[in-house]
Amino acid sequence: MHQIQAEIGIPKIKTEKISDTHSIFTVSPLPPGYGTTVGNSFRRILLSSLPGACVTGVKIKNVSHEYSSVKGVKDSVLDITLNLKMLRLKKSNSEPSVLTLSVSKEGEVKAKDIKCPSEVEILNPELYITTLEKGAKLEMELIVEKGVGYTPASLRQKETTDAELIILDSVYTPVNKVKYEVQSARVGQMTNLDKLLLEIITDGSITPEDALKFASNILQSYFNLFNQENAIVEADFMSDFNKIQAKEEEEERNKPVQESYTPIEILGFSPRTLNALINGGIGSVEQLEKCTESKLTNLRGFGKKALTEVKEALETKNKTLAQD
Repeated sequence: MHQIQAEIGIPKIKTEKISDTHSIFTVSPLPPGYGTTVGNSFRRILLSSLPGACVTGVKIKNVSHEYSSVKGVKDSVLDITLNLKMLRLKKSNSEPSVLTLSVSKEGEVKAKDIKCPSEVEILNPELYITTLEKGAKLEMELIVEKGVGYTPASLRQKETTDAELIILDSVYTPVNKVKYEVQSARVGQMTNLDKLLLEIITDGSITPEDALKFASNILQSYFNLFNQENAIVEADFMSDFNKIQAKEEEEERNKPVQESYTPIEILGFSPRTLNALINGGIGSVEQLEKCTESKLTNLRGFGKKALTEVKEALETKNKTLAQD
């Protein structure tokens, strides 16, 4: 950090918790221009790089494609799949899960009618799916997977051998909205400082506080790539801040040492390879180093091209896979 922190003080973070899924974080004071820099960086990471779960495929009895209709069902198959994309889920493991829906009662069908395995929880049980007429019956299976970012159905279609499975676009991100605003702040005679307001709304599978921490770790992992040992630093402009931080650093040294966890997102994998690793329970560089080639090739959706990509990425970090 720069000497300016000795003049304006260390930024303070205040959290305004509006609900379990909605919080506003205020960071102040920040040097001029830092509000936009920090706010925009967090917004991009929060919306693109946090893991979540969603419905990736649907199998409806007696239906082979999304442009069909089911007798006695008010909505078309296409409308039903669009409603299922809005299903918000919390998943405790990385393996694909199968949810079932079997309804023969007249009236509205909602998400609460879906039967889930123990590792999956539906966060919006009142979500409307469709409406059945008298005598109609609807049976379907939902495939739920965990991943990051967005994967279009066209990419997943090539991996599917089940002709009855309708592949959906996969939107994994658990963050519904991120908004930041930069306001003016003042410390003494300095009136050109920044105050950052960061608003985060999640789907309930993760709290806004945990989402912000996860995004912070990802950003820190990338910035550390540029932190070379022989970097030129003007020591006179750093010493004052070091004195301010002395107490905090002493407290940090007294804390128990935690196991290192570096998100695999920093290796820059393609979405297909990244999702295959996360679905296989591999979420950090440290976990990836412990894997062998045979273990990786046994992962669902992980082929020779993905293995080559992993080896090359690890090689840039002077790391390798474990030996068989």
